[in-house]
Amino acid sequence: MKRTAIYSRSRHASGHAPPSAGGAPIAGSKTEWSPTAPSAAAATTASRVPRITPQRWIVVLSAALLSMALFIAWSHWPTGPLTPASLSPQTLRAIDAEVRRSLSLRPLPSAVAHAYERIAPSVVRVAGLSSPSDTASPEGIGTGVVIVDDGTILTNLHVVQRAKRVKVMFSNGHESVAEVLSVDAANDLAVLRAKSIPDDLQAATLRSTADLRPGDEVLTVGFPFGIGPSVSSGVVSGVRREYRAQEGQQAIRNLIQFDAAANPGNSGGPLLTLDGEVVGIVTAILNPAQQRVFIGIGFAVPIENATAGAGLTPF
Repeated sequence: MKRTAIYSRSRHASGHAPPSAGGAPIAGSKTEWSPTAPSAAAATTASRVPRITPQRWIVVLSAALLSMALFIAWSHWPTGPLTPASLSPQTLRAIDAEVRRSLSLRPLPSAVAHAYERIAPSVVRVAGLSSPSDTASPEGIGTGVVIVDDGTILTNLHVVQRAKRVKVMFSNGHESVAEVLSVDAANDLAVLRAKSIPDDLQAATLRSTADLRPGDEVLTVGFPFGIGPSVSSGVVSGVRREYRAQEGQQAIRNLIQFDAAANPGNSGGPLLTLDGEVVGIVTAILNPAQQRVFIGIGFAVPIENATAGAGLTPF
């Protein structure tokens, strides 16, 4: 059966990738770029799967608590119209106590935790090995995200470009050799295909960035310094940014700037909304002093650019 990437509409419209904007390149540090020309994998048909978001859970829980409160009020008020003004102080206190008790027994779910739970099965650890041997030391550790459940993975090109052999580890611990299907040097992207996959592998849901705005909450998930999977949250700091590493390699344009923590090892990992949907692929951090640690400015390639480089159907 043909497998497809999973797409989600943006909040207001499906839209298209934001246009590239000019401006002075931002100086920073990141690992090497490859001059390899891009090639495309076969295109797939997009589909959408409805999800229950934290906001919908809140609506459902609020309705349930309101129904409970009305029942309690009704049971304490056998006659006459049931309005807030007609409720006795004892009844109001009883309603308040019941609401507090319900929330203490079952707190509202964290939006960040909900987003992480959705993406976790689709995040992989990517290791570029220095030789074809399984015992070879890693040239680099990065992150990838499963975009099609046949084992197709997006990551950064700089994570795998010098590797003699690439291995990926899935969320359940399953490990596999992976081949590089195609690359998009202009966006520092590589498409991998795992040789073997878990039976229950889940692809991430991809979301248009058409309505992504500065201030929107986002998350990064990956393996910073090889530790992970680790999750961090922040906001979109800007859009349509341009970045050039201090080594003088070509600039990447039309980037999402964010302040959720990212460090070496996060490269190739997903940038998520609070719905757990992927809006970008983490590709660089600004390091003017060459410490190679996060100082609050990271960049991600919009998912439209990433999927186009992978040969997938855009939004």
